[in-house]
Amino acid sequence: MFSKACEYAIKAAIYIAGQSNRQHTVNVKEVSLSIDAPMAFTAKILQLLCRKGVLKSVRGKQGGFFFEESRQKLLNIYDLVKIVDGDGIFTKCGLGLHRCSSENPCPVHNDFKIVRDQLIVTTQAHSFYDLALKTEKGEVWLKN
Repeated sequence: MFSKACEYAIKAAIYIAGQSNRQHTVNVKEVSLSIDAPMAFTAKILQLLCRKGVLKSVRGKQGGFFFEESRQKLLNIYDLVKIVDGDGIFTKCGLGLHRCSSENPCPVHNDFKIVRDQLIVTTQAHSFYDLALKTEKGEVWLKN
């Protein structure tokens, strides 16, 4: 559904949120191993999330990435999808038509509108803080 970059970004954000809540910064290698993603690809994703103000990083021996609790409580999957993949999955026509709308619907417009609306609700339902807590409690997991 989401791009691989977006999937990795979501998993990385959840993992880093959990570690940050335990006062740990994490390096790229630790994140990539924890979310089962290639290290170079993970590094690019983490750099993007830092540039967009989702994560912060600290240089040096004790450095790494962290996710401030206040940001965790504000951001959700919807926000990350928009940063990494854009908002097309929430707004574009299911058949890729440029002029599809309620006034000029494609053959699947009404069905896709239901799916898009539910996807928005689902991706906005939980903050990264909530998702990290569920992961830390063992209620959910990030790796297969």
